[in-house]
Amino acid sequence: MEKTKRIDNLRIIPLGGLGEVGRNMTLIEYKRKILIIDVGFRMPEEDMPGIDYIIPNTEYLKKREKDILGILFTHGHYDHIGALPYLMGRIYGKNLKMFAGRIAKSIILKRQEDFPQQPKPEISEIKDGSKIVLGQFKIEAFRQNHNIPDNFGLLIETPVGNIVHTSDFKFDQSPVNDLPTDFKRLRDIGKRNVLVLMSDSTGAEEEGSSLSEEEIYKNLDKIFKMAKGRIITATFASLINRVQQIIALSEKYGRKVAPEGYSMKANVEIAKALGYVKAKKGTLIQTKQVKDYPDEKVTVLSTGAQGEEGAALMRIASREHRFLTIKKGDTVIFSSSVIPGNERTVQAIKDQLLRQGANVFHYRMMDIHASGHAKREELKKMLDIMKPKFFIPIHGQHSMLFAHKDLAIESGITEKNIVVAENGQVISVSQGKISVEKERVPSNYIMVDGLGVGDVGEVVLRDRQMLAKDGMFVVVVTVDRQTGKVHGSPDIISRGFVYLRESKELLKATRKRVISIVNKSAGRGGAVNWSHVKKEIRNKIGQFLFSKTKRRPMILPVVIEV
Repeated sequence: MEKTKRIDNLRIIPLGGLGEVGRNMTLIEYKRKILIIDVGFRMPEEDMPGIDYIIPNTEYLKKREKDILGILFTHGHYDHIGALPYLMGRIYGKNLKMFAGRIAKSIILKRQEDFPQQPKPEISEIKDGSKIVLGQFKIEAFRQNHNIPDNFGLLIETPVGNIVHTSDFKFDQSPVNDLPTDFKRLRDIGKRNVLVLMSDSTGAEEEGSSLSEEEIYKNLDKIFKMAKGRIITATFASLINRVQQIIALSEKYGRKVAPEGYSMKANVEIAKALGYVKAKKGTLIQTKQVKDYPDEKVTVLSTGAQGEEGAALMRIASREHRFLTIKKGDTVIFSSSVIPGNERTVQAIKDQLLRQGANVFHYRMMDIHASGHAKREELKKMLDIMKPKFFIPIHGQHSMLFAHKDLAIESGITEKNIVVAENGQVISVSQGKISVEKERVPSNYIMVDGLGVGDVGEVVLRDRQMLAKDGMFVVVVTVDRQTGKVHGSPDIISRGFVYLRESKELLKATRKRVISIVNKSAGRGGAVNWSHVKKEIRNKIGQFLFSKTKRRPMILPVVIEV
């Protein structure tokens, strides 16, 4: 009797992108061979001082370079490609294969120029209908509307069954600079027995359908038509469709366009070279040339829509920009939604611009930004088209994932066939069952600060938070090596705690207590344990300062023997 061939379970392991917006990275594993989908970063939260980016933890892939079959990039947004330069040394095998659409590939390679110490990645270009075979995985790319060209969903054939990964998507019948959604193609994929659907959840809490880019163009046109002075737009550098709209409208109203911000300049250059951004000869100018034209003939295309420190708009608003300052009558357009966690920063920069005389427009005032993410009606339509047996909502905060789960139940998928997972959980899939295994892989935040990757952990971050909250209090004590007694008066340095000139009584009382602590230890005779003395200063002075100020600064005792 012939034996039935045993099929192992498929393992799906999200390393980022669940319970958060950004940091997207997912592993699909079969018989220890691994396929990676996206390697993205996310922006830091407000309570992460000094942090540049947060990237996925790839500890699970350590010493497994030979098991990694390849990396598939769905599209060119940084929350899907941005972590690659920081992680290449950890996951880069000698012959690691990478696949990306035309514009994503160009953005990755351009950005890699900032990391000359890293090997240049070899990336194969994919397009709609591209077919790739990696081990036992057969992948087919299909075009999806988003707000950047060359965005691809993935049909992944595995020995267990077919997986559909939607990428970020929305359904748009009248996009700008892109083709409409190909529903026939989606329905053909839906007929191929989809075992698992992994679908974008970012818009799952919003009713209705997403706005078409055509509608956004009409509303932006109204602003351009009535603007009397310069127009300064703030949007994501990778939102190529919006960049094209702004250039087209500027040309319509006789304006020159000055791209401003490192990533904006780079992406406009890339997209123009690839034909995704079209501009007449002479339309694009350098920022330093803005002064050479009347205000009503200038558009500045800038980064900084999220209020990022150091981005072009922030430098303009804070009067730190080399060539640009806000003038009364300028029109500033925020053509992006606010990423959760950035609300206060964005509000602060809007207020700053308004105080300087600018007219400010943002997406809550009128429809000048369309999300690139499907809302509830579109998500339900995707579920109905794909008719999956199992469903995993991906990309979004927990509330978004659970809202998407409810939609799936409404669409007829039984609750036991839906997994709302967390980063690091291992989802096991067989032909008849989906479940979460007990095993959990490391998925905590890895923080990038300058050139440091992962060297800022929870302890360092907690210290930074404490310094930001209550400041630092340094006590420098000089002691006599022979007697162990304090020599002179302790020096005190305060940063972010109290202003020394206005706190003389507090400092006088603090010095007395420091002298008492040190002299008491020396008076016991024998060798003085200076580690113990420092601990005593830290604890007792900390208690004293809290009793007087209700603040807890970081206390750093320094003992110098003379």
